[in-house]
Amino acid sequence: MISRLIRYGLAATALVALASGAQAQDKPEKLTILSHKVHETVSTGAQGGDITKDWQEKNGVGLEWVTLDTNALHERLFRELQLPETSIDMAFFLNTRAVESVTKLLEPLSPHQEANPIEDIGDIFPGLIDGMTFNDTLYGVPFRHASSCFHYNARIFEEKGVKPPTSMEELIDAAHKLTFDREDGTKVYGFVIAGDGYANTVDLARTWNGDFITTDYRVATTDDGMMNAVQTLADFYKDGVLPKNWAAIKDEEINTWIQTGRAAMTTTSCGRNRIYNDPEKSKEAGNIKTIALPVSEKFKDQFAVAPAKVEFWTIVIPKNSKHKDLAWDLAKTMLSKENTLKAALNGNGPVRASTYDTDEMKNQLPYAAEEKAVLLVGRVPLPPFDNAAKAADIFVEDLQAAVLGMMPVKDAMEDVKKRVTPLLP
Repeated sequence: MISRLIRYGLAATALVALASGAQAQDKPEKLTILSHKVHETVSTGAQGGDITKDWQEKNGVGLEWVTLDTNALHERLFRELQLPETSIDMAFFLNTRAVESVTKLLEPLSPHQEANPIEDIGDIFPGLIDGMTFNDTLYGVPFRHASSCFHYNARIFEEKGVKPPTSMEELIDAAHKLTFDREDGTKVYGFVIAGDGYANTVDLARTWNGDFITTDYRVATTDDGMMNAVQTLADFYKDGVLPKNWAAIKDEEINTWIQTGRAAMTTTSCGRNRIYNDPEKSKEAGNIKTIALPVSEKFKDQFAVAPAKVEFWTIVIPKNSKHKDLAWDLAKTMLSKENTLKAALNGNGPVRASTYDTDEMKNQLPYAAEEKAVLLVGRVPLPPFDNAAKAADIFVEDLQAAVLGMMPVKDAMEDVKKRVTPLLP
């Protein structure tokens, strides 16, 4: 009897050991996150600290960040979503790609929220939550909004005796005055935005309350707002305010130009203020000021500032991934009030309203009030629909043709309207 009990006990111990081993194997060494580089930067930066560090130590699981540019990121994600199984555990997803058909390939997050809830989810801007809710089910949790601000080099303004613009008309005038050659031959451009995308051109159109596509799915490229914006860029290019290789310029190059004093003004995410004034990376640290984009004189009775674009990124979990509960717990951790503030101090656009009211936010981010002003009136640059990427490509194609002088602005914007309208839902 004793002998049998010992044998049974040993067998039971062996089974427990095997079960424990199986559980250990189920727990991965790392989770793989598909994202833009900016998501990794604001999650692991030095100013606010690494918001994933404690989670990694607590769970004994590392993180691998796979970072790609926006289009390449989504192309990779869509390929991964259609596989029988994916190695991607968590991904960042742009609101403009958030169409209902994609949700069939994403993990529904409402059950996870019920079982392991995000802290005070009602504090997250409701519009961002609504943007990833389909048929009363949540498929993505907002992590970052990129609200557009106006950035200018105060040193160059003072050097040339130009006052910071308070309207779009003053901005246009300043752009010409701040375009010049330095004594060493270096060219300084008065105003620069990326030439390979549509979103920043939408920002310019918003100074006249214009749009590319309205929220009720009407192509507005022939309305005054967008026509004024594209004509302004065409004039800038003709007059040398924009560089000759404008069509090929990307955001990262503009960041470098702002940091080195080669560009006096730009419009891009408010959070870029942090890298523009980073003393370790920028020669112009302390000189770059960030405010809300000025509105045209014609619309000052309607808006205190231009209703610039507000885009947002959400965290999604592929339905075919292997570690969904673990990925959700990481997302929950990254979206706590404390970590939302830390990420904001790293340059993230905080998705919680309460973050803007903290002393740390007010003290550390001088543009906080300006960004909040944008959030009060801003709107997405493009409503989501299945052909949004194709529509954006068409717009960029004709935009470049107009700015480079290959087509009249009116003809280019009419061509966009003709080609994009059949793509709309």
